[in-house]
Amino acid sequence: MEYGRLREVSPVVSVLLEHNPGPMTLEGTNTWVLRAPGERECVIVDPGEEQDEEHLQRVAAQGPVARILITHRHHDHCGSARRLAALTGAPVHALDPSVGSETLRDGEVVAAAGLEFHVVATPGHTTDSTSFLVHGPGEGPPPLLAGDMILGHGTTVIAHPDGALAPYLSSLDWYADLPPGTLCLTGHGPELPDAAEIAKHYRTHRGHRLEQVRAALQTLPAGATPRQVVEAVYADVDQALWDAAELSVKAQLDYIRG
Repeated sequence: MEYGRLREVSPVVSVLLEHNPGPMTLEGTNTWVLRAPGERECVIVDPGEEQDEEHLQRVAAQGPVARILITHRHHDHCGSARRLAALTGAPVHALDPSVGSETLRDGEVVAAAGLEFHVVATPGHTTDSTSFLVHGPGEGPPPLLAGDMILGHGTTVIAHPDGALAPYLSSLDWYADLPPGTLCLTGHGPELPDAAEIAKHYRTHRGHRLEQVRAALQTLPAGATPRQVVEAVYADVDQALWDAAELSVKAQLDYIRG
């Protein structure tokens, strides 16, 4: 892990790690820089926090920037998008029209820097969560830009009330059907070698947590609060993460109660 240095992941993919570590961002936000070999222009995915001028200038220096793509509306991913657009002249593409100048649609293809970014709406972490399959030169399945749908370690928060469990599980099912060996480019933490494998693990984990929540509701008083459920189910988790866990519990309770 090194801040401020462009790290090559593959001949097409590199990453700049933003220095904004925390309970929700892990080591920091991954800003992805993508271009086909020999291309001058690049595509930036998730430029990071609005207030981090040093990171923004590093990102802009990777240019010329042809497009800016956003995986979801959380500020640690898209906060600096409009400022980067002003610096580089590149349009901002996002599923949420309030975030970008160009509104993405599920199934469309954005072509730039010698690559094709196939847009897949994968709601769950947030309603606007978007994944991108990156088609370009090279062998093997196209890598997947996952945003916060999958993290490099740990599991993802369902950001209730924007996020919801039912669509998240459906999105995980889509991930689980990807070809073996699909490189997963995460929003936080290291990249992972097999998106389908980790999605299956996430699906199992969510099922286990749902059973724990159901069991807790059988023993807790009627009308138990989400925080009481967290204290029962997440007793083995660092309490610094309980606020995040409470968001997921609220989503789980909505799911259970139909």
